[in-house]
Order: sequence, then structure tokens, then C-alpha cells
Amino acid sequence: MTTAAPTRAEPRRSPSSSWPPSQIILTLLGTAVSVVFLAPFAWGLFTSLKSETEAVEVPPHWLPEDWTGQAWTALFETGNITNWFVNSLVVSVCVTSVVLLVSALAGYGFARTEFRGKSVLMGVVMAGLMISPAVLGVPLFTTVQQMGMVDTYWGMILPQCAPAAMVYILYKFFQGIPRELEEAAFIDGAGRWRVFFTIVVPLARPSLAAVGIFTFIASWNNFLWPYMVTNNPDLMTMPNGIATVMNSYGIQWAQLMAGGLMAGLPLIVVFVFFQRQIVAGVAHTGLAGQ
Repeated sequence: MTTAAPTRAEPRRSPSSSWPPSQIILTLLGTAVSVVFLAPFAWGLFTSLKSETEAVEVPPHWLPEDWTGQAWTALFETGNITNWFVNSLVVSVCVTSVVLLVSALAGYGFARTEFRGKSVLMGVVMAGLMISPAVLGVPLFTTVQQMGMVDTYWGMILPQCAPAAMVYILYKFFQGIPRELEEAAFIDGAGRWRVFFTIVVPLARPSLAAVGIFTFIASWNNFLWPYMVTNNPDLMTMPNGIATVMNSYGIQWAQLMAGGLMAGLPLIVVFVFFQRQIVAGVAHTGLAGQ
């Protein structure tokens, strides 16, 4: 009869051993970088809670001597914040929806179908990545004016729905999907559209989420195009409306900081709740290693 040799109990690691020097250095470095990035937000918040006289004092100081919400109250009284917020939300959501649909269809078409002139069209898409949107401002405005879409939602939405970068991102992702998955569905009798919506789209959720988030942020922050295409105060977006208030009443720094925080609040919420989708989307596009 043999007896099993007693096993040695592994020594418990002390709490200090779970934090090696490299981890401590990285944590301190990450904390320092976070402080640098959060400092402007803290400065804007504290400035918005100062009086206008205190906001322009030299030398400046971080914390208000007299805490007041006068800037926030004045911002809501002098500007139609609710209307601007709704306009920005409508434009950004519509642009994001159209861009997701167009980018997914175009990216899948380039990745999986062969047709005459494919390389030429792909070259046109790639050329769109090298052209600044500001260069196209005058031709786009002339086109929108001729179509009678000035001072309309469509005039603000449609010109933002030519997403060359988003098409390329999804094109690279669709190239990485194994063709065997689609071929098996074709053998079972599924058509091209069914394969696209039941197999390809579910696999592309991380990339679609990243494209949607990037598009929403870009549309929400877009100042130049809505400023060019509309003069109607009832159709202004958040960046344009806040700029109008600043131009009408002079530079009120406390109000400017309050307006900037108000305009940036939805983007902060998007980053906080969808940061995993952003990281996963970039990792699945195939662009991370390029």
C-alpha cells in the first residue's frame, strides 16, 4: 500500500508582492496623465462657478472665492439651450444612422464582391481621406443652396453622410471575416442579403459600435458646416448657438466655460459608457497594427 506524498502548501503572497515596481511606476504615470487631461475640465467647471469679474482676474486662481451659478443662469436666459440641444441630437443621430448604413453596405461590397471599376472606386474613397472637409465647404454650400435645403435639417445632415474613413474601417474588418462562414450559408440556401444581416452584421458589432460612436462625436462637434448652412436661430446646434451668444454679448468667460461644459456633457457620457466598444472596435478593424 502506497501513501501519497504530502503536498507543500504554497506560501501566501503578501499584499506588497502584488504590486511590483513596474506596476507602481505605470500606475503613477497613468495617474499623472489622467490629471493632465482632467485639469482643463476642472478649470472650466471652477471658472463657470465664478462671477464674470472674478473669472478675468489676473493672476487667475483655481477655486472661486464666491461660489455662484450666475453664469449657468445667464446662459439659459440668453440662449435657447433646450432647442439647440435637441437640434444637435437630431442631426447627430440621423447622421450616425445614415453613415452606419452606407458604410456597412459599401464596405461589405468592396470586401466581398468583384465588379468592373472596383479599384477605381476604391481609389476615389481613399482620395476622400486626403481632402479636408473645409476645402469642400463652398461647393457643398452651392449644391445645398441650389437644392433648396438651406436652413433645413436635411441641409445639415446629408453633406455629413459621405464617410470615406468609416467605409475604409469597415472594409478592413469585413476582409478579415472568414469566407467559409458565408459560403456555408450560401450552401444552405441563404441569399446575399440574409447572409449580410444574419451573419456579417452580428460579427461586425464591435466595429459598427466604434464607427457609430466616432461619427456621433464628429457630428456633435461639427461647427463649420451647420454655421454655414443655417442662419435660423431655431435650427442652430449647440456649438453654433453658444458661439452666437458669445458674439452677441461679448466674451463672458464664465458663460463660455458653462456653455462648453454643457456642449461636452453628452460626449463625456458617451465615452464613459461606451469606452469598451471604442477599444474593441479599433482592435477589430485591423487598423491597430498599421
